[in-house]
Amino acid sequence: MVAAGIEVINEKVKKEGAFLKVLVEEMEKVIVGQRYLIERLLVGLLANGHILIEGVPGLAKTMSVRVLAQAIKTKFQRLQFTPDLLPADLIGTLIYNPKDGAFTTKKGPIFANIILADEINRAPAKVQSALLEAMQERQVTIGENSFKLDDPFLVLATQNPIEHEGTYPLPEAQVDRFMLKLKVGYPSKEEEYKIMKRMGMTDKKISVSHVAGPEDIIRARKVVDEVYIDERIEKYIIDIVFATRTPKAYRLDELTSLIQYGASPRASIYLLIASKAYAFLQGRGYVVPQDVKTIGMDILRHRIIASYEAEAEDKTSEDIIKRIFEEVRVP
Repeated sequence: MVAAGIEVINEKVKKEGAFLKVLVEEMEKVIVGQRYLIERLLVGLLANGHILIEGVPGLAKTMSVRVLAQAIKTKFQRLQFTPDLLPADLIGTLIYNPKDGAFTTKKGPIFANIILADEINRAPAKVQSALLEAMQERQVTIGENSFKLDDPFLVLATQNPIEHEGTYPLPEAQVDRFMLKLKVGYPSKEEEYKIMKRMGMTDKKISVSHVAGPEDIIRARKVVDEVYIDERIEKYIIDIVFATRTPKAYRLDELTSLIQYGASPRASIYLLIASKAYAFLQGRGYVVPQDVKTIGMDILRHRIIASYEAEAEDKTSEDIIKRIFEEVRVP
């Protein structure tokens, strides 16, 4: 019975996911070598989860997001976060009309499908708070009225890991709202040569075709929800998350002093959804343990707070996660 059901889901995945191959090809006409970044952007889109992208300047983070928005024909807004940014600059404000004494609502740039929050950690707390409501509730409040945001709605935020002057640390509650935190590295020598040849012009115009629309994303998400995941893999996800909280129970005594706070229940939810989305992206209607392992680092790296002892031993949250994946038994 299960096998027959999986066959049906597989057919649905092939049908509703056909546009993804074309979408990746269209993005790679412009973006060279960032396959990891492109795949994770699509996972976030399919799983309806926001993404935090960390990397030094010049690694095509902004361009990748812009190209994605153009390729799926959605409304795109880029917001450069600065220390003097106000919540009204993000969500909009009420404007007084002296003629009739009434207030009219002027909606801000947050009313788009894909929001690129560039250097998100440069904005003050009030702006972060306004963005948090939009991310979590998919709505914003202007004056006394609340306004629903369009679907799909995705916040893709970037932050620079090497320059901290004039930045504000993101609140843990907000960091936890990001489904994925990506770390983007430098391209290989061959990839950089291709980038140089492709982009080394004074008048380089980027032309991207519309190969999908918001309706394709919404249909695909419904199929992602149907992707089959075995109960043993669900329990494997729970074990991974609980190993970050009670490492001793998983024979990981050496991690007890290295973890200050483990992952929240949101980690379990996001690991499940993102694993389904990753399986969908691979053209499968079922999740395998490797899907959880592949996407796990991006889900967990910002949800585990390393202790002072870990810092003293030069251990990061990523080192801790790798150790957990090595030790927790795979079904």
